[in-house]
This record gives sequence, C-alpha cells and structure tokens, in this order.
Amino acid sequence: MMQICDSYSQKYSLFNAMNRFIGAVNNMDQTVMVPSLLRDVPLLLEELDAAGAVCPQRDAALPPADPGPFFSRRDMYSHYVLLKSIRNDIEWGVVQPPAGEEAAAAARKKDKLGGGPAEEGEAEEDLEKQFHYHLSGLHSVLSKLTRKANVLTNRYKQEIGFSSWGQ
Repeated sequence: MMQICDSYSQKYSLFNAMNRFIGAVNNMDQTVMVPSLLRDVPLLLEELDAAGAVCPQRDAALPPADPGPFFSRRDMYSHYVLLKSIRNDIEWGVVQPPAGEEAAAAARKKDKLGGGPAEEGEAEEDLEKQFHYHLSGLHSVLSKLTRKANVLTNRYKQEIGFSSWGQ
C-alpha cells in the first residue's frame, strides 16, 4: 500500500483526504479477493466506533427485529459496494443530468426556497461561508469513509484467517 507523507499543514487538505480514501478503498479492493464472502456478514458498529467513526444514531437506525445493538443494517458486502461506488464517483465524476433538466431542477429548487432577487445577493455574499461549511463536511465524510474501508479490510482478513496480512 502506498503511504502518503502528510505534514501538519496538509493534514486537513481535501486533496489528501481524497487520496487517503482512494488508497484505503484500493487496498480494500486488492485485499478482498472474493467479495461474495462478505454477504450476510454484519459489520459491527463497535468496530467502526473503535476506528473513530462514531455513530450517534445507532439505536434509531436499527430495525426492530435486529438481534443486538452492535450491528448495522448493512452487511459487509453492501459497505464494500458503497465504498467502491463512492471511489468511482470521485475518480470519474458523477453523471450530470442533461442541461435542460438541470435548469428546470434549479428553477424548482429556487421556487421552493422562495429565492428572489434580494436573496440572491445575500447568497453570493455567503459563498465563502458555504464553501468552508461544505469543504469541512466533505473532509469529515471522507475521513469516516476511509476508516470504514480500513475496518472492512481488517475484518475481511480476520474472517478469512489472515489477521497478520500486510502488517
């Protein structure tokens, strides 16, 4: 696995967060040789908590027939597919709707929010604040997804009996 040397000033760089996430998912993808083995294997929420991905909605997210409070709804396979899908979206981009549909959706959103000309000026003044808010959120989500990919990789190694692999 390729190691990226982060200085303290680059630790919170979005570019580095994306590289760490993509590296973790690539490592997961190379480690998981038989993804079908992940089906019906629950990913323990306590494992994610131990890795730093705290889940405050733990009890609310559980289905009523779930056997215990430490299991997530999804199995490891669905987490695996989700992480690979997000990696592909980051690497290749998200498919954009045709230009006509995009304009119509923006107009509907504007009407829904009641955005008039006076509010547009206020929104433009707030662009920097919005940018920093979303940048911070994206960095946080990428960090949690990176931890999830690392937990899944380590759990897969445990499941197949290679807990000391690559260490």
